[in-house]
Amino acid sequence: MKKLAKWLGLPLLAVFLLAACGTGKESPDNSGSGDKLKVVTSFTIIADMVRQIGGDYVEVHNLVPSGTDPHEYEPLPNDIKAATDADVLFYNGLNLEGGDKGWFKKLTDSVHQKDGNIFNLTEHVKPMYLAGEDGRDEEMNPHAFIDPGVGIKMAEDITAVLKEKHPTDSDKIAAKGEEYINRLKELDKEYEERIQDIPEENRTLVTSERAFQYMASHYGLKEAFIWEIDTEENGSPKQIKDLVGFIKDHDVPVLFVESNVDTRPMETVSKETGVPIAEKPIYSDEIGDPGAAIDTYIKYLNYNIDLIHEELSKQR
Repeated sequence: MKKLAKWLGLPLLAVFLLAACGTGKESPDNSGSGDKLKVVTSFTIIADMVRQIGGDYVEVHNLVPSGTDPHEYEPLPNDIKAATDADVLFYNGLNLEGGDKGWFKKLTDSVHQKDGNIFNLTEHVKPMYLAGEDGRDEEMNPHAFIDPGVGIKMAEDITAVLKEKHPTDSDKIAAKGEEYINRLKELDKEYEERIQDIPEENRTLVTSERAFQYMASHYGLKEAFIWEIDTEENGSPKQIKDLVGFIKDHDVPVLFVESNVDTRPMETVSKETGVPIAEKPIYSDEIGDPGAAIDTYIKYLNYNIDLIHEELSKQR
């Protein structure tokens, strides 16, 4: 991913903007038909889920754009204004936005948003952990949303919040939410069936980052990777050596490279092992802008399972 500077405090322009906008906003009464909830989301996948469920009843401002690192982000003045005015703020949690000391927490604190307007969408997800160099569980893996089973929980929570915050049209929001959740349940079943259809000896997913831990664990894939998370060193000689050794020991059929990472480390692995890289990238941390080929969470999930099944089922 592209890296942005870590939070260095609110820029001077943002301070003036906050003074102009005011803080400590009370949520407006959205009981009137036709009113839209002002919703702020931390990154692209949540933004899409909210739009799909909320429809015409939400106005969404997304913070971290496509192609930008959600782990480390510096909010812009228009982000600060949107967070100040928001009726609802959704974030991923599991340290994707930096945890209790990260940029999202600093943003919401700086605009004095009420706790009752801020929602962690992985509150009901059991965290999985990254092992670290010394083998200790030390950091939560934030990429739970790659698993459609987790997506179901996130969509259920989004639906419940939007219904509560927009009571006049809660029945319409509930209907859209139910339709969306049922589609995710169909995808959950499809993931189970199609991964089980892959020859057992081929069920190893090798990627650049350890982003697929939840999905792999849920559906019975082995996983291997070059680096654990994008905030650390990516593609070091030791990381590449370790993965090359794993591949030689486990007869891996194909390698996957994410759509938003440097391809060179995996190209090195491919050259040293003779194992090919999949013809198309796999998606991990983001979806594309509206109009792109993969611009919704549903398309993202469909694309990934199609790619995984096709590549791991090939006769080589």
